[in-house]
Amino acid sequence: MANAPVQRMSQLMAKTLRDDPADAEVLSHKLLVRAGYVRRTAAGIWSWLPLGKKVLSNVERIVREEMDAIGAQEVSLPALLPREPYEATGRWEEYGAELFRLNDRKGGDYLLGPTHEEIFTLLVKDQCSSYKDLPVILYQIQTKFRDEARPRAGILRGREFLMKDSYSFDTEDEGLAKSYALHRQAYQRVFERLGLDYRIVAATAGAMGGSKSEEFLAPAEAGEDTFADCPNCDFAANTEAISYDLRPVDGSAVPAAEEIPTPDTPTIETLAASLGVPASATLKNLLVRVDGEIVAVGVPGDREVDLGKVEEHFAPATVEMVTEADFAARPDLVRGYVGPQGLEKATYIADPRVAPGTAWITGANKEGMHAKNVVAGRDFEVSEYVDVVVVQEGDPCPKCGTGLKLDRAIEIGHIFQLGRKYADALKLDVLGQNGKPVRVTMGSYGIGVSRAVAALAEQTADEKGLCWPAEVAPADVHVVAAGKALQTELALEVSDKLAAAGLRVLVDDRAGVSPGVKFTDSELMGVPQILVAGRRAAEGVLELKDRRTGEREELTVDEAIARLTA
Repeated sequence: MANAPVQRMSQLMAKTLRDDPADAEVLSHKLLVRAGYVRRTAAGIWSWLPLGKKVLSNVERIVREEMDAIGAQEVSLPALLPREPYEATGRWEEYGAELFRLNDRKGGDYLLGPTHEEIFTLLVKDQCSSYKDLPVILYQIQTKFRDEARPRAGILRGREFLMKDSYSFDTEDEGLAKSYALHRQAYQRVFERLGLDYRIVAATAGAMGGSKSEEFLAPAEAGEDTFADCPNCDFAANTEAISYDLRPVDGSAVPAAEEIPTPDTPTIETLAASLGVPASATLKNLLVRVDGEIVAVGVPGDREVDLGKVEEHFAPATVEMVTEADFAARPDLVRGYVGPQGLEKATYIADPRVAPGTAWITGANKEGMHAKNVVAGRDFEVSEYVDVVVVQEGDPCPKCGTGLKLDRAIEIGHIFQLGRKYADALKLDVLGQNGKPVRVTMGSYGIGVSRAVAALAEQTADEKGLCWPAEVAPADVHVVAAGKALQTELALEVSDKLAAAGLRVLVDDRAGVSPGVKFTDSELMGVPQILVAGRRAAEGVLELKDRRTGEREELTVDEAIARLTA
């Protein structure tokens, strides 16, 4: 293979910025824009400039190599997809407002693919007819589309993004488990090669469906996921996936429920202060509308309702907060004084902490009145128990009881054992060994390729700028000519020699740019090794700096080439 040409910054389309973009909220957004890697095209839509495209392509290459290593076969399917397969699986509606829907000139319904379970299922249905054709793993690396309500954080949460999605097809559950394990191991190799710090945690399946589901999370302050990690055992889970067993208690000795006047106490805080009790002794009842029907959600007063969990439970139904109009239409619902006892025409779900036999202080469904000694299972019934509270630091580990630790993280991968959800909907069968049809079982596996770039930036950057791991960096070495003609001549000479030795070289040969700006840009751009032709250029001596450690040493041209190519 021919050596890559030296990339001269005098010819590179990349302008660095001294100041952070005004709309940037997270570190990766700030630095990727400032270093000339990406530029905003519209809200949630980004253009990759030459250096950014090199990093993105390196991540793609690593993903592709590890997928190929487990026997997966790469295909390329369309991003513009017909409605019918997604309607057959229910996801045309289930995806809700996140799905980009559009019509062609003839009025036909189409969508821009968020994931491709349906289309891969139909592809295998067309191509595979016998158990002899399976197992098979297919994958693609393709732009996906989701109409985010609040695109933010640069490329971390965009409306289009690059993703590797793969799908396994097996005739037996044991085969699915093997395909799942192969992906799990491949993902570990991918993220280790990328240099990412990551955790594997239990997760919910969401709109994907299926049974077993795990996420690969990169701990970072900018992350939108919160995961819990047990310091005592191997339990780790996205907080949305944490659930607790229902543990009834004996409430037979609790006195009868009694209404008590509590004027001006419409909040848990005012109620607890007025009665001199902890908030945990009160029962909070949040009202929401689920497809227009009122649902009450009961949690201990010292806990917050996780609306994401509520939405997950009722999906694909739409969950909204109640409005003034809802209260006006329902005189039995008294704002600030709602209680589950006697609550009519409303479904009541509760967190497992509101177990049968537990006693509470809660609203009496009358203005300025609460009730005490209200016992779950005696004074009110719970339609369904659902884990709906926001998990807090120190909550007991569901596995061993030790207090959990919480961290923020970026989701970089997700693997699912889908089972037969999509095969059932689209009737994917093959002939088995006995000549009878066998329903195929599936797995779905995603890696956020563009998100991995942002996650790396978040985890590896320092106060000076980006700091790429060697395998994903846009170049192996960044040669800087301090400015004088002799220095530029030496920089170009050593760059050609490094390229001839097989290294990817970025050289700052810009005329009229001060050495200070060049040095600042080299640290901002984050190439692992920086080689400077500076004050000792006339002697043929260069300074080599390790971008990550900051270590410096002076070397001759031959010594520098030997060191960098070792």
